[in-house]
Formats: sequence, C-alpha cells, structure tokens
Amino acid sequence: MPWMETRVSGHRMKFIVEYECEEESMAELCRKYGVSRKTGYKWLARWMADGPGGLEDRSRSPRSHPNQVSAEQVEAILEMRDRYGWGPKKLRVLLAREHPGVRLPAISTMEHILKDQGRVIPRKKRRRVPPQTQPLGHCDGANAVWCCDFKGHFATGDGRRCYPLTITDGFSRYLLRCQGLAQTEYAAVRPIFECAFREHGLPRAIRSDNGPPFASRAVCGLSRLSMWWTKLGIEAERIEPGKPQQNGRHERMHLTLKQQTASPPASTARKQQQRFDEFRERYNHVRPHEALDMETPASWYEPSPRAYPAREPEVSYPEGWLTRRVQKRGEFYWRAPVLLSEVLSGEMIGLSPVDGRYWRTYWGPLWLGVFDGHHRRMLTPLQLRRQPELAPRDPKDRPSATLQDDPSEE
Repeated sequence: MPWMETRVSGHRMKFIVEYECEEESMAELCRKYGVSRKTGYKWLARWMADGPGGLEDRSRSPRSHPNQVSAEQVEAILEMRDRYGWGPKKLRVLLAREHPGVRLPAISTMEHILKDQGRVIPRKKRRRVPPQTQPLGHCDGANAVWCCDFKGHFATGDGRRCYPLTITDGFSRYLLRCQGLAQTEYAAVRPIFECAFREHGLPRAIRSDNGPPFASRAVCGLSRLSMWWTKLGIEAERIEPGKPQQNGRHERMHLTLKQQTASPPASTARKQQQRFDEFRERYNHVRPHEALDMETPASWYEPSPRAYPAREPEVSYPEGWLTRRVQKRGEFYWRAPVLLSEVLSGEMIGLSPVDGRYWRTYWGPLWLGVFDGHHRRMLTPLQLRRQPELAPRDPKDRPSATLQDDPSEE
C-alpha cells in the first residue's frame, strides 16, 4: 500500500487539539511530539494569532537587509536598459558617471534584476573556440588599421534597400562612418571614404573582405577602390575568404548595430540614417567598451597626422625601368597587345628587367607578376610557384616611392 502523506501543518494541528483537550501538560505533549517547550508555545501563539494558517512553515530569510536595492535604483537600471539595450557591465559604468558617489549594486545583482524583469532574452548555447587575435596584432595605435564592411542589406518601410557601410578604427573601435547607401558601387562608396579621410586623416592600412567594391577577381585582387587607397599610400588588407573572425572586432560591432537600429527597420531611408547617426554618437561617446578598460572609443581615438591630399597622386618608378600605359581594354603594348587587366586601364605600369627575357611587372608598390617578353604573356605569382627565382627577393627590387609628389606639402 502507498505511504500515507502527512503535512507539517496537520501534524502541528494535532498538537494543538490535544493541548486544548487538557489531558496532558505542555511538557508531556512536547516530549511526545519530539519538540522543545519553546517550539510548542510558538505553535500555540501562531494558532491563537492566525488560526490554521499560522501553523504553515514560514521563510527564514530576513524581511529586509541593509544591502537591498531600492526601488529607485531598480527603476533607473531598467530605464537605462530600455534606452540603450546594454548589459549590466556597461549600465553600471554609465550609472556611475551620472550618479557619482552613489553606492551601486554589483554587476551580478544588476544581471538578476534584468532577468527577473524580463529584460534579458537567453541566447542559444554554442560551442566556443579560442578567439583569433593574430590578424589585428599589428594594430598598435589609432589609425594603424581601419576596418570596413557592409552590414548586409535590408528594406526600409518605404520598400527601399539600405546597405549600411561602416568604417571603424581597429585600435580604438571608434566608429568613423555609418552610412546607409542605396547601392554598393564604387561611385557611391568613394565619397564616404573621402569625407572620412578629410575629417580624420589617412590610416596606414584598411582591412576589408574580398567582396566588391573593396576587391575584385582581377590581378592581385585589385579594384578601383583599393587602387585609389594604394595611390594615397594606404595598404589594402583583405581577410581570408570565409573567415570573418579575422575582422572580428568590426563584425561584433555589426551585431550591436543591427540590434539597435534595424530590428525592425525605420519607415524611410532618411529616418534610418537618423538612427545610424544616433547610434554612432552613443557608440563613440557614451557606450563603455570592455576592451578599452570600460572607457569610450572617443577617449582613445585621435586623428591621423597624415592629411588627405588636395590632388590624387600618381605612381612613379625608379630610373632605368620601362613603363607602359594600360589601354582601355586592359592591355599594354610590347610590339603587340599583351592582356593584363581592365581594372588597370589608363594606369602606368613599371617593368624591371630580370634578364633578356623576363621582366618583373609592378603597379606602384604592388607586384603583378612577371612578363615573358619572348612569348608576350604575363605570368601571375601563382604561376611562378615553380620558378621562385623570378619572384622579387630583395625589397629594393620594389619601387621605393609610389607618389610623384606630395600635394599636401605644397
């Protein structure tokens, strides 16, 4: 047969009933039920005060304690969470700025408050891998490396497509530009970079993925945009295909950008850009960053000393080199047309002699491959893996300067 279930309150009720029958004394009843007389009188007092409900177990936790978070602090935490959407670490730093000298709850306490109030949506657990920091290991100061990318595309409420172009400084995480564009073509992207260069100066390198307009399938992955960067003395860095973690700092910013500006999108493209501008202001000047000792990106960033030139520089080559201009269809002439790449049309290339047959071919500081003068054809760096002796070994084999002059010094 099943065990008989007995509630604690029923057990205590029997104690009270027997006590009121006055057949046994309090001391005898307490010995019978295995409790102290103090406990027996406590049950009797609860029965007389609250009736049967007083015999239920009560919580032993204190009704109040000196470290309890006040209702005003809870309201301030929730208000900031609704306004910015940040986690407890950043919210605590922001509260400390706005209320100096006030004792604030711990980060873990704020996390419990957000969870209890339904302000946290649990993420799906995923297997984590060690972070890859090597690709940006050389990012040792402001403007050493800028990172750029498009945050996908989405349609605003009026049906127009929006392609957010973002540019950040890899060292300080400063969001230099966040512009919603209608297309991703070179003509639409270049003015955004020009404004960034005029306002902040020139970086040492710009890191991007392998998609247009940052790169192409032409020789050396050149595109019109990356060629313009090269003329300005900016190194065009590209991550490996299919490895966005090599630009992880920028991709992490994109997650926050999407959550706070495009979920859901604005009703018009103009209002969407207003969201981007407000986000950029908060991201740079208000939002604390854990990688910056909980300081803001604006406090770490400073403009580049390299000013944007008034005129677009031209490439030049050392004395003794042959030069050829690439024609409209991407060919240069060597007693006959030699196909190179249409992306270089109108540009001057330099040829450094190796022997009577081979010529190392450059555009500015970039090695394009080796020209075979006997067969009038170009050998790309991939085709030269079996002939490593033709590749440049000494840095002196490359052009030392890419600019004919520096217009910024005029």
